[in-house]
Amino acid sequence: MIKKIVSIKRTLSKQLKNLISLIITGLLLSGLCIAQNSEKPNVIVILTDDQGSIDINCYGALDLYTPNMDKLVASGIKFTQFYAAPVCSPTRASILTGKTPQKIGITEVVRSREFENEGLASEEYTMAEMFKNAGYRTAIIGKWHLGSSKEKQPNAQGFDHAFGPLNGGFDNYSHSSYYTNGANYHDLYLNGEEIYRDGEFFPNLMLEEAERFLEINKSNPFFLYYALNVPHYPYQGTKKWLDYYNDKGVEYPRNLYAAFLSTMDDNIGSLHSKLESLGLKENTIIVFQSDNGFSNEQRAHGGGGSSGPYRGHKGSLFEGGIRVPAAISWPKGIKKGQVRNQIAVVADWMPTLADLCAIELNESNLDGKSLLPILNDPQHETLHNTFCWEYQVQKAVRSGNWKLLINPVIKDRFYKNTIKQKSPYFLVNLKDDIGETTNLAENYPEKVKELEAIFNKQDIRNNKRK
Repeated sequence: MIKKIVSIKRTLSKQLKNLISLIITGLLLSGLCIAQNSEKPNVIVILTDDQGSIDINCYGALDLYTPNMDKLVASGIKFTQFYAAPVCSPTRASILTGKTPQKIGITEVVRSREFENEGLASEEYTMAEMFKNAGYRTAIIGKWHLGSSKEKQPNAQGFDHAFGPLNGGFDNYSHSSYYTNGANYHDLYLNGEEIYRDGEFFPNLMLEEAERFLEINKSNPFFLYYALNVPHYPYQGTKKWLDYYNDKGVEYPRNLYAAFLSTMDDNIGSLHSKLESLGLKENTIIVFQSDNGFSNEQRAHGGGGSSGPYRGHKGSLFEGGIRVPAAISWPKGIKKGQVRNQIAVVADWMPTLADLCAIELNESNLDGKSLLPILNDPQHETLHNTFCWEYQVQKAVRSGNWKLLINPVIKDRFYKNTIKQKSPYFLVNLKDDIGETTNLAENYPEKVKELEAIFNKQDIRNNKRK
């Protein structure tokens, strides 16, 4: 039915199409959302960095203080089976394009500025371009990590305004990256031009920049991609929060991680308060999620984050590496306090936001699916019967409750592979074994073949770039 309506819609004039689109969106949102008028909703996408699967109170953390993130999640719909990529660049590419990292050709971390050919291809149609074409002002404030050459920078990918580092982790005071053979280099940019704010705390600079953007565009529809670099190492939480967790007796390195996470929570709360003070809260859609699981790298002090009942961490295709906290809120349009247990993935946000904002989007080449049916109906069937991931030697397929990992990796704090098995296959049923503790591959060889065939079929369809 929806496809037939879309087909008719494309034959109409532009003005009539916009009207019909608004009507259709209103009908689809009935029961979920209040009546929608012609005013376009604003959109903020908040992406956190290396936040563990349960590292918010409302996801199960018992030793953290995260009231602002809890409030944000409670104000809309919380997802319990939401998936990202196992490292940051693939997730960031997927959220901006509605495609899998495999299809985009970014399945690993985009390397630093001397690798100019790496990053998001200019021919990819981004979420920023989608909103810009729909009359929105667009901005990225925070971490890009999708290429540093001019044609791959944010301003060439649909963002009117861009502030932050072009590459990966960096020091929040010197703004220096440390991904090039151990050598630091400065990495803070404003609209493609290098700027210097030495000694100023980057999360605070992000907040100031975001508040200016909101002030300037309070009378215009806007899309803000708030790409936090927290709690990614180096852990640099404020003294207030470090003292708080030390006084609570939280052990190292959890205390360092927790202090940085609560510092981020303050930042998110301040951004939300700014929306309220400008009268923008009611008609602003906020998407929230982490880009992958917590890091146990050496520069992350070997850990600090938590996957709770899930196995794995950043860099792993076990649940702890790819299952992340995620939520969507919109006071004017989405009832608060809801939970969805269906499978959803990072690529789903682009078509979902297109539907919610009544923006026409060609979804024929996308892997993401609009979550509108699920937002509207908590009992709706999952939109992803199968889904696949790939990272370095690792591959994973989920089909229903079954999940097959090929060449799975779990790494200790010094990056040694601790998976000891003869076979490259690791099969689990998540319904019975959410911790992925028992390998069923020998018990169900036909299921292994079935799931591997699904991965291979997707691999051919993606036609990956070399």
